[in-house]
Amino acid sequence: MVNTLMRLKICLKKDVVLTIAILLALLSSLFVHPDKQYINYIDYRTLILLFCLMSVMAGLRKIKLFDRVAATLVSRCTNEGQLIILLVVVVFFTSMIITNDVALLTFVPFTISVLNILPPNVKNRWMITLIVMETIAANLGSMLTPVGNPQNLYLYNVSGMSMGGFLLIMLPYSVLSLVMLIIWIIIRCNSKSTNIDRNIKLGDIRNTNSEIAYNSRDKRIIGMYSFLFILCLMTVVKIIPFYITFVILLVCILIFDRDTIKNVDYSLIFTFTGFFIFIGNIGRIPVFRDFLQGFISGKEMITAVLCSQIMSNVPAALLLTGFTDNIRMLIIGTNLGGLGTLIASMASLISFKFIQREDKNVNGTYIATFTVANVVFLICLMVLYQIIKLL
Repeated sequence: MVNTLMRLKICLKKDVVLTIAILLALLSSLFVHPDKQYINYIDYRTLILLFCLMSVMAGLRKIKLFDRVAATLVSRCTNEGQLIILLVVVVFFTSMIITNDVALLTFVPFTISVLNILPPNVKNRWMITLIVMETIAANLGSMLTPVGNPQNLYLYNVSGMSMGGFLLIMLPYSVLSLVMLIIWIIIRCNSKSTNIDRNIKLGDIRNTNSEIAYNSRDKRIIGMYSFLFILCLMTVVKIIPFYITFVILLVCILIFDRDTIKNVDYSLIFTFTGFFIFIGNIGRIPVFRDFLQGFISGKEMITAVLCSQIMSNVPAALLLTGFTDNIRMLIIGTNLGGLGTLIASMASLISFKFIQREDKNVNGTYIATFTVANVVFLICLMVLYQIIKLL
């Protein structure tokens, strides 16, 4: 019992957002005592889909599928320009499918490993800038699809819109984001690219990622998770009921790869649950409900952007849906709101932790570079929003 409490205490200290969600849920329960309506607060479909998607990604990451794909791609680069373009653009597109946090968990440590085997002048020139741009690419690429990040999955579920409708909302912003990333790469790579020794680089990359041939079991596991991922996508677009996908996934994993269950990010599921309870309770307190609805009405987009800067975009999405029906503006606001401060998107903290682990002396430089780049991208996308609004 003591060990369990200690683990819980450590977990709460590490995950500030989870701690806040639990505290808000407990505080609001003092005003609205637990009753049967609590059961209706929770969006079970979103939670189960989150669990299913995170389980699939955890299983594929465990067998280092993404690392090996990245190593294969990067091994074909022969100069700095190709390397930078590949790493940033691949993060942008993969985040649409494997989520922004999984993309960063895969590519940031991989990028650091690659830079560590290159000449010191190349590493020093690119380390901070490249990781900042990969983080931005992950947050911008993931905003296009419902499965790109947790708040999109939630907002897509509550909106009732079609997949095509969701994609069309964010498509202009995704296109501009990609154009801006490419322009940045061209400007940064305008200086002389240093040719890289192909043989040494390829060998080092493989050693860094402990690349070994897949055995027959690994191939079966990849096949299983590929099937389960397709099942998840069919559930997202509402072709297959979520409870059927959940049962199939649980049976498959428990039989063939049960260790994966331990690697799922349950803190995110508990964070969602805490905010669901808090929002449900606040919605039953007339004074708070009326004030928030009046404050947000007509300002959903900018409110979502501003809220994301101080509480991150996932909690902002969960909070604001309790007080407005304008889900379209929340989708735009929480996705654009992922840019800005270091905590605007919790996925951004993944990159920061890796850069801290690599060199704590660059914290200040990294945060400054990150903030400036994020603000520039955010301003450009906000301008695009205003242009679309006027059309």
